[in-house]
Amino acid sequence: MNLRADWALERPGRNAGFALAPSRWIPSATGGTEKHVTVEGFNIPGCAGRLMLQDHLISAKQLTRTDIEAILDRAVEYADARGGGHENALLGLLFFEPSTRTKMSFDTAMKRLGGDTVDMGALESSSASKGESLADTVRVVAGYTDAIVLRHPSEGAAKLAAEFADIPVINAGDGAGQHPTQTLLDLFTIRESAGLEDLTVGIMGDLKYGRTVHSLAAALSKFGANQHFISPESLRLPRGVRYDLHEAGAQVREHTELEAVLPELDVLYVTRIQRERFPDEQEYRAIAGEYRIDEAALAKAKPALTLMHPLPRVDEIAAAVDELSHATYFQQAHNGVPVRMALLDTMLGADGGGR
Repeated sequence: MNLRADWALERPGRNAGFALAPSRWIPSATGGTEKHVTVEGFNIPGCAGRLMLQDHLISAKQLTRTDIEAILDRAVEYADARGGGHENALLGLLFFEPSTRTKMSFDTAMKRLGGDTVDMGALESSSASKGESLADTVRVVAGYTDAIVLRHPSEGAAKLAAEFADIPVINAGDGAGQHPTQTLLDLFTIRESAGLEDLTVGIMGDLKYGRTVHSLAAALSKFGANQHFISPESLRLPRGVRYDLHEAGAQVREHTELEAVLPELDVLYVTRIQRERFPDEQEYRAIAGEYRIDEAALAKAKPALTLMHPLPRVDEIAAAVDELSHATYFQQAHNGVPVRMALLDTMLGADGGGR
């Protein structure tokens, strides 16, 4: 798929005064004094190291602990309320990959805030199937809506989209890269069930291709959580993710078996082995189903263990486990609505985001 079109263009609207260059913002000839902060290799005007109204959300790494806590606190207010205040706002849904929970919860969140959504629809019915670049698609949809939620199979696609949009872009998953809004709802679930202080978390399954894992590990490091990573050798954390965690001061403890570390865990976060991320079908078949949770596997777990999964699951958690007190993954999915309501409310701003 053609991601890039032309580069180095003057941008109208709220970012006037800046010219776009590949992977970075630079002052233009027309001037401009906004502060910049580098996020995942590029700078966002007006963002001085924290999430601000109308900024893009590309990576969990750009969120400070204060940002996260503010959004989670706001989500508590929305857990039992419909919200409102954004009656004129339109949210563009650009999903180049299948999605159930993320897409529907963003749709629900925007509507509960009083706004509405515009959906690109199936990939094969869009102009992308005719060869339209992502850059052009984003520029067109940015003219229709007040914010864009993007899911794309290519890592870095959300970052690229943000460089061509003069409205907020929210990364809803870019290949094996990041999934920051999933991380926010994961942290909300953990805080509600186990708290975020003095926490020991095990993350098990596909750690190589699992974007939810990459985002969650980065965010947990901001809370000083003890993290254990359990996976086959072939699916261990990518070197770049391990480096980032070390740089953030986190200790990376890697294991190939769950049994030894399970009794220590307050939270066990299980991910599926993702067939769609594997370049080699034989590699997928060799390890699919290797890490499975059933009642027997949890025999040595703490009574208050929180068992999570970003879903969809295949067979990595047995259906019988759903009835155990440990199982939190369906509530985790439900938490996507209040958390995304809180995020949209923050990013669209006090004026409601409507044009």
